[in-house]
Amino acid sequence: MYSSFIPPRQVKIGDAAAFAGTTPRAIRHYHEIGLLPEPVRGGDDRRRYGYDDMIRLLWIRRMADAGIALDDIRAAFADTASEGGDDGIASVLERLEETLVAQEAELRRQRAAVVRMRTEGSRMGLLSDFVAGRLKSLPEGSLRQADLDSLLVTERIFGPLGAAVQASRFIALATHPDLREDSDRVDAAEEALDDTIAVDDPRVARVAAERHAFERALHAVIEDSGLAESDDALWDSRDAPDEAEQGSMSAFEATGKMPYDLSPARLRCMELAEGLATQEENTA
Repeated sequence: MYSSFIPPRQVKIGDAAAFAGTTPRAIRHYHEIGLLPEPVRGGDDRRRYGYDDMIRLLWIRRMADAGIALDDIRAAFADTASEGGDDGIASVLERLEETLVAQEAELRRQRAAVVRMRTEGSRMGLLSDFVAGRLKSLPEGSLRQADLDSLLVTERIFGPLGAAVQASRFIALATHPDLREDSDRVDAAEEALDDTIAVDDPRVARVAAERHAFERALHAVIEDSGLAESDDALWDSRDAPDEAEQGSMSAFEATGKMPYDLSPARLRCMELAEGLATQEENTA
């Protein structure tokens, strides 16, 4: 019974391919790249493969199925031939194992991220645990999608800590409907400052004053609710991400890199509002 499984002494390329579980085209490629030596040819000038050729083909197929690149297999065979033994193959396998360990760790990280997105919701799940944890106290659905999108952008620019501090703004808006209405009103007024509005139009200064008044009211709510103290604690928290993970891009740089389409009038409005805040700080 066992002798019936012993391959013939020499076979053609089609039989060799079928036995090794590959294709004649693949075997020809192995020859072209020097992975498989050219075998003897018969009287019909066709390749004939012996027992040693079949063993090498099986080695190639098993190693390729394990994820080893053909170039690495060729190098391993070359090292083995020059040094003797299987040191070359063992070295390749060691490197492959290290790669697979890293890939497994990355797959676990990716799966954990997918589970978070499914559990938290796709938008909330995109934020880091550090930022999402800041929002846990809010009722479900109290945050707008635009709020979560803004936090995602902030986290990209300033890192998790910067986004966690900015979350105080959205917590205040979500828990104070009147403040949210004022925010929407000022946002709409700013959006109306399009390219048809001159930078010295009186409406620009008026909207800047409205923005300054709103931000002052928002800051007061954040202070009264204790969110400001919580923000200060975040900066000193041992659980805060490392500084290297927090990003170093300034707001000015971010404005240049993000596809913002702000009109000159709106940019002037932002400058005026910032100037009012600076003036108030200096006179306080």
